[in-house]
Amino acid sequence: MKHLLKMLDLSTEEIIDILNLADQLKYELKHGIPHTHLKGKTLGMIFQKASTRTRVSFETGMYQLGGYPLFLSSNDLQIGRGEPVQDTARVLSRYLDGIMIRTFEQKEVEDLAEYGSIPIINGLTDFCHPCQVLADLMTIREFKGTFEGLKMCFIGDGNNMANSLIVGCLKVGMAVSIACPDDYQPPKEILDFANQYDCFTMTNSPMEASKDADVLITDVWASMGQEGEAEKRKTAFAGYQINDELMAVAKSDAMVLHCLPAHREEEITAKVFEAHANEIFEEAENRLHAQKAVMVKLMAD
Repeated sequence: MKHLLKMLDLSTEEIIDILNLADQLKYELKHGIPHTHLKGKTLGMIFQKASTRTRVSFETGMYQLGGYPLFLSSNDLQIGRGEPVQDTARVLSRYLDGIMIRTFEQKEVEDLAEYGSIPIINGLTDFCHPCQVLADLMTIREFKGTFEGLKMCFIGDGNNMANSLIVGCLKVGMAVSIACPDDYQPPKEILDFANQYDCFTMTNSPMEASKDADVLITDVWASMGQEGEAEKRKTAFAGYQINDELMAVAKSDAMVLHCLPAHREEEITAKVFEAHANEIFEEAENRLHAQKAVMVKLMAD
């Protein structure tokens, strides 16, 4: 594992190794055990999309690991003024020990990895969100104790979250069901991967997808950069809401996750959100621990 670009690149063994290390680092942090694995290392963090959780968790995580996080806004970089990605990659590789980038195009992340000589971490693209899904998997295993025999159901847009959840959950052995409108399905690359598994189903019926689910997950209907489609999407996703009706057909002990920010009464009701707030905010915390594990795996000597 040289980079974290997308869940498709990771083997099952690599995912489990990251999760095991994340559990260990979380335990050490809670018990005041120093774990300065990245002492003297510097992580450049390129943000072309704004963030709360990504920025704070990476900055804090790098600090806790003994390293130095360097925030790089696209407004402050030549990459935002037309410098080719390959040139930025080659320059930053001479200054830094790793780069985390949060941007729009997946190709930008892949190009950084191709032309640079240091580890690249995908903090989010329009195609995938591997850091969030590693935190989701960590949270599922924390609450359920295992992945074996579990069913994950995603309700909503076939977006970056759906893409990474489909791949990550199938790779660790979970059954996966997806409910999304016909015009908002995941891309062919993801469906081609998923259709290799007998335990994958996709439907436009949230009720059907949620049946006997152990974990229900959703995301906002209009992601960053899609604000102009908000009203159109509200119409398209009407009925694609995690609510009491869906919870009634899921397992009685089903957990609910949301990558945040959440739009209550759109993709999830306030009642269901608050009933599962402990799981959702543990999931948010686990961004810190999962990302620390990724940084250690990629950047430690």
